Amino acid sequence: MTRWRPLPDALPREAQHLVGRLRGLKDRTGLSLAELARRTAYSKSSWQRYLSGAKQPPRGAVQALCRVAEVEQGRLLALWELADQTWPHGEAGPPGPPDTVPVPLPVPVPSGVDHRRWRAAALVSFAVIVLLAVWLLWVLPLRSG
Repeated sequence: MTRWRPLPDALPREAQHLVGRLRGLKDRTGLSLAELARRTAYSKSSWQRYLSGAKQPPRGAVQALCRVAEVEQGRLLALWELADQTWPHGEAGPPGPPDTVPVPLPVPVPSGVDHRRWRAAALVSFAVIVLLAVWLLWVLPLRSG
């Protein structure tokens, strides 16, 4: 079992609880950080930062650890959501591959309810385009004949 250093006092309670649970899962696997890195898409140094509380683990890292530990993700992801709301912003890890330089997006990526609205709007737009294309394919042969 790994001897963990105390978490930073400045870390919110929810974040401390999440990191504590992640540490417990990591210990339960019996894997070293290097082996955990080999089994997930996150580097050893990333895991060190996540498990020390120095950096918020991305949601994908939590999911990866749950898969490696063979535990249900639901409760830990709910805990991640709570910690995400309280973690000092600017400390969150990128949602994509670890240890990469984030590429600025032209439009901010929506989250939560906004994400569902964007998805619904995209689906409606796609449906309208498909219907318009079908209508045009139907009308054009009538005019040319």
